[in-house]
This record gives sequence, structure tokens and C-alpha cells, in this order.
Amino acid sequence: MNIILMGPPGAGKGTQAVLIVEETGVPHVSTGDMFREAVANGTPMGMEAKKYMDAGQLVPDEVTIGIVAERLAQADCARGFLLDGFPRTQRQAEALDRILHDLGRKVDLVLNIEVPTEVLVQRMTGRITCPNCKSVYHLVFQPPQQQGVCDRCGHALQQRSDDTAVETVRKRLEVYEAETSPLVDYYGRQGVLVTIDGQQGRDQVFSAIKAALGRNA
Repeated sequence: MNIILMGPPGAGKGTQAVLIVEETGVPHVSTGDMFREAVANGTPMGMEAKKYMDAGQLVPDEVTIGIVAERLAQADCARGFLLDGFPRTQRQAEALDRILHDLGRKVDLVLNIEVPTEVLVQRMTGRITCPNCKSVYHLVFQPPQQQGVCDRCGHALQQRSDDTAVETVRKRLEVYEAETSPLVDYYGRQGVLVTIDGQQGRDQVFSAIKAALGRNA
């Protein structure tokens, strides 16, 4: 199954991605991982992206799209994938449709986790994450059993610098809304969008996701 995971920063995508991968067995393909892998492997698109990254510039759409095409053509994605962080715009979504068409495939399901802005701000300003296994905790709502240590793998936890300032968090959410909200209409028209209430607890959110996976299996 070819799945896209959408949702604003702080919606719980990282937590749910781990559970979805465990449930389905498809690889978790995130934008950050794709860039790092393409650069490390020295692929043509990876080397092109590195030029912009080394110069501190945003990687152009055509390079990002090329890296996605390289990644989705790899053998481990043959049975499906969980795509996280791409597409971010309708232009990228249309490019993804073309990539999958060339591979004889299509997007099967788009999971859109929705959470109100004020809840997201509260979540993100107390969020701490594990850089090793990507588990997510919260200083107030979901602290680790041992302060500063991941329950899952024992690695030291950290807080992203851009999660500490309320104004920065609000700006990130505004950018996400402006760029990504058109995708809700785009995938809604295709009949593959399922919106999930992200205010629920982790297990309740995943139950809703499993129901969506079952309907689209």
C-alpha cells in the first residue's frame, strides 16, 4: 500500500509513523532521510542537492522531486511505502502522481492528522524527541520514565531549538497551513483522503489509522 502521512508540526506524525510501519511492514520514507541517503550514496540528485545544502540554500523543487523518484524506485518500496514530509505543495503532489504513474502505481491512502493550532503550540513548546529511534515525548503530557532518557532505546533525549519559542512555533504552523492545506482538497478530490482527529490519545489515533488501513487494504 502506498501511503502519504500528512499533518502539521506537532500533530504526532513521528509517533504514528513508527506504529504504521510496524503494522504494515512498508518502509518509512521521510524527506530528511531521503536527502541524507541520496547525498551519502552519491546519486546524481543527491550531489545536486548537496550543492544547495552546502551553500545554505533551499533545495529546488525539481531536485527534491528527483530524489523522491530515485527513492521510490528502490526495491524496498516495491510493496509500498509510507511517505512523510512529501509532498508539501500541490505542484509536488502532481509530480508524485507522475512518478508513481511511471512506476505503474498510485497513491492508495492519504492520512491527514488534524489538531487545532493552540493545542499544537502547547504540545510543541514542551516536546522532546529521541534522535535515535524518533520516539516523541512531552515534558508535561508524556514525560519519559527516566528524565532525559528514551524509554524505547535508552538514548539521550533532546529538544529542537525551533520548538522552544512560541513565536517560532506559530510561524512554522502558518507556513505549513499556507503550503499544505491545498493538498487536503487535492487528495479529497481523488477520494483517497482520510482525516484523523489528532487530539485523541496515541492509541485512539492509531486505532483510527488502522481502520483506514483496513478499508483501503
